Amino acid sequence: MNMKDIPPHQDRRLDRRLPLGCPAFIALRSGERVDATCIEIGVGGMTLHAAYVPARNEIIDVAVLGPQGSPTPDRPPLITKLEVLRCNALGDGRYEIGGRIVRVVD
Repeated sequence: MNMKDIPPHQDRRLDRRLPLGCPAFIALRSGERVDATCIEIGVGGMTLHAAYVPARNEIIDVAVLGPQGSPTPDRPPLITKLEVLRCNALGDGRYEIGGRIVRVVD
């Protein structure tokens, strides 16, 4: 495979990403929550689908819930601060947001 055939955001990934498809939400500073889906996650970052357009380099608060139908439904969500590195329109009012995890919040 030629490097020109790989999308630019994949060229910079140093860590392996795992596909998830888990429900998530973005907590905005206004107190509003935007529903999202965590498409994939890795040690260094994650990809979300949401009806939200963040600014590049914006730090957003993201909570990733456990998979629906999980055998441990009482497990707390993974809460992170995500630095937005890219945002692409999906064409259905949602956007693919890719970013770097800058901190995992307890």
